Amino acid sequence: MALTREHVEEIRRKKFSIGGEQNPLTEDLHQAVKNLSAELYAKDVHFLMELIQNAEDNDYLEGVDPSLEFVITSEDITNTWAPATLLIFNNEKGFSSKNIDSICSVGRSTKKGNRKRGYIGEKGIGFKSVFLVSSQPYIFSNGYQIRFNEEPCPHCNLGYIVPEWVEENPTLSDIKKIYGSGTTLPTTTIVLPLKYDKVKPVKQQLSNVHPEVLLFLSKIRRLSVREHNNDPRLNTVSAIAITSETELEVRKNIDAVSYTIHLSADEKGKESEGECRYFMWRQKFPVRQENKVERRMEVEELVITLAFPFEERLHRGMSSPGIYAFLPTEMFTNFPFIIQADFLLASSRETILLDNKWNQGILDCVPSAFINAFVSLVKNSENAPMSSLASMFRFIPIDNSSYQMLNVVRESIKSKLLEESILPSESYTPQKIFHKPQEVGRLMPAFWTILEKAREQKVGLFHLSSHGKYILSSSFDRAEYDYILNFLGVELVNNEWYAKCIQSSKLVEGVSEDVYLELLLFVADNWRSKFDSTDIKYIQLIKYVGLYGDVSLCSINESMHFNRDRVVSLSRHPDHISWLIDWNKEFKCPANYFFWPKSTQEAIQFFSKRETVLEWLRDHVKVGAMSVYEYAVHLNNYLNSCQKRAITFVHFLYHSLQKSFLSHHEVGILCNSMPLVDNYGNLQRHRTGVLVPANGSKWVGLIGSNPWTNEGYVELAEDYLQPGHLAGEYASRERLLEFLKTHIVAADIPYISPPNAEIPTVSSPLTKQNAFLLLDWIRNLKLREIYIPENFLKRIKEGSWLKTTTSGCPGYRPPSESFMLSSSLGNILQNGSVLVDIPLIDLSFYGDEISEYKEVLKKIGVMSEYGEALSRIRDG
Repeated sequence: MALTREHVEEIRRKKFSIGGEQNPLTEDLHQAVKNLSAELYAKDVHFLMELIQNAEDNDYLEGVDPSLEFVITSEDITNTWAPATLLIFNNEKGFSSKNIDSICSVGRSTKKGNRKRGYIGEKGIGFKSVFLVSSQPYIFSNGYQIRFNEEPCPHCNLGYIVPEWVEENPTLSDIKKIYGSGTTLPTTTIVLPLKYDKVKPVKQQLSNVHPEVLLFLSKIRRLSVREHNNDPRLNTVSAIAITSETELEVRKNIDAVSYTIHLSADEKGKESEGECRYFMWRQKFPVRQENKVERRMEVEELVITLAFPFEERLHRGMSSPGIYAFLPTEMFTNFPFIIQADFLLASSRETILLDNKWNQGILDCVPSAFINAFVSLVKNSENAPMSSLASMFRFIPIDNSSYQMLNVVRESIKSKLLEESILPSESYTPQKIFHKPQEVGRLMPAFWTILEKAREQKVGLFHLSSHGKYILSSSFDRAEYDYILNFLGVELVNNEWYAKCIQSSKLVEGVSEDVYLELLLFVADNWRSKFDSTDIKYIQLIKYVGLYGDVSLCSINESMHFNRDRVVSLSRHPDHISWLIDWNKEFKCPANYFFWPKSTQEAIQFFSKRETVLEWLRDHVKVGAMSVYEYAVHLNNYLNSCQKRAITFVHFLYHSLQKSFLSHHEVGILCNSMPLVDNYGNLQRHRTGVLVPANGSKWVGLIGSNPWTNEGYVELAEDYLQPGHLAGEYASRERLLEFLKTHIVAADIPYISPPNAEIPTVSSPLTKQNAFLLLDWIRNLKLREIYIPENFLKRIKEGSWLKTTTSGCPGYRPPSESFMLSSSLGNILQNGSVLVDIPLIDLSFYGDEISEYKEVLKKIGVMSEYGEALSRIRDG
């Protein structure tokens, strides 16, 4: 200690003329100190950064982990009436005599001209920045115990740089009590009794020391801040540290290295802030001649380091990454990464010198360093999940900076990025394939949703990028990356791309009904704005059930035009879906009329955007909803050319009525207008009446041939009575006949109006059955007050069809010559006493039933009165 004290006394005597000869340079020292004072207080010098910088430039013994510790206490260990004292502990080798000489000077840093040796300080202020917060700083190091005072020394009238030996207040023992009596004091301690107005700002600076200050320091790996109180329970400790460096990789071809730094922040009594990883890229560039300056004349290589935070940055301190000159400046770039280089700074360390050609040379190299780092990040992530790769793109500088020179850097980065294959396409394979930004295209989010669901349903999408544009990976094509992709000029694919994609994949037939409806919704939502004029009209997009019950496809264009190849519809009622589809198959899809598949129609009932899809289908695809009645009306218009279809139509109406899918009124309307197949196989839509099929009919048995032909009656073909299974339903002959009679009014004797024509069969004897049938017919006509044509009635009256008996001899007479008398009168007239034969209706043949037809018999000329019989006898 004697030597160190002698050294201090020598400085005081020789340099500052205290107790010795006058120093001829004293006047110059006065001016230098004056300039120092002006510079200190004219700029907002960050004393804390200066101290960290000094600690980084210090030398350390081998095996020592360099660290820096700050302790603030309310104890006035300097006895200067300070409200608080800041102590700085550094485990360096300690001050040498040369260091002491330097600190007692102005502008005589021991680091000048030593950039190659790793020194980062240069301003010549360094330690003297402590005068901003303390009037009397103390240094205890390697036996030196000195203090300085900003007030002029009474012996030499100089402040700041005149050393004064310290015996007490504080002593090393006092300092050790604060540091911790159970531990060894670090080699160097700086004691700063704080000015009254600086206590709060100093505490603020200490609490805001961001962990990132350690990123670019090669020696200091740990920095801690501790508050010392009389009550140990109130003591606080916070620390930041580089916990590890991993993944070192050397790239000799571009003179670069990369590595990952793990940075941590912890605070006693609070949950740890955790850790943040940084991808570090350090690259060397030769110094160009035009960028050389005197202060860096010995430097031949620029070393640029970029730091990319992998996770969310730790929250302490700075709010935004910026520019570092080994330690942070206050120049924020608006870039999502940190730029570190040996910039020339303003005295305050606030900003780099903006108009300096050395700094411009550094910034000119930043775009190349960024591109190399970024490409390395992207390519090294090839085996990582795509989401991890996508997160790398947040490092691209998008936002404008408030500094024009940084905006130039940003634009240069952009132009270089556009020439790099950095964006992966969606391949749906483990292999990642990268492309230039202008080679890839984006998809609308709704279509990505469809593709993802299709892929989950095993639809092959391997040719997604085979339609004129590589498709950007779905992990990148997200709203959160819009600002980056817009910056890179990545645009949506053109509207025609979607048609090609849908057409070349199984997006229609290969997906579930819900996904198919989402596809239709996607087209519907974008129809007017994007797809109305594209080839999407011509791709097979619309489902329908084909001729044989299979699901087929047609295009929008086929469905929407007036003379269209396909007419696709849906059931208006959910319960009728299968009914219409099954019957349409029976009818062989008349006029190319088809229905949506049952599963599709059922799915849309529960689809959240049902109305949007249905409205688009109706207005732009001409796919409408249809009831059973509307379908029947449509069918009715296409029955003129096919007898089988017309007969099937009757089955359809019968079963639809049985199921209550059609009302009686609706069936009546349809039956009145539908064409009927006659006995010749012709289709007849216009008719006066309808005859039941001849086979098994009463009218055939009575009349034989059809006498109504010339009166516009249609004799139904016998095929109408064929029982059968159609559309899974069965109808018997009897039920079909009943339906024909009820709804088509297919008539038979006795319910049909008689023809105005002769009936050949009544010219000869009629069987008992036919005789009663004829009588029933006439009685029914009379009851219904239907006009009986004269020719028809005359033929019946005059035909010898009625069986009679004359004097016990049977025979057949016309009704007009026959009698039906009471039994007593008949017996009298036929007992032989009357010379004239009276033909009486053969009651033994017809039985008592004939008596029920007296009025009918009278109508057709049969006589029943006694007088009529007498008249016959008289005439005979």
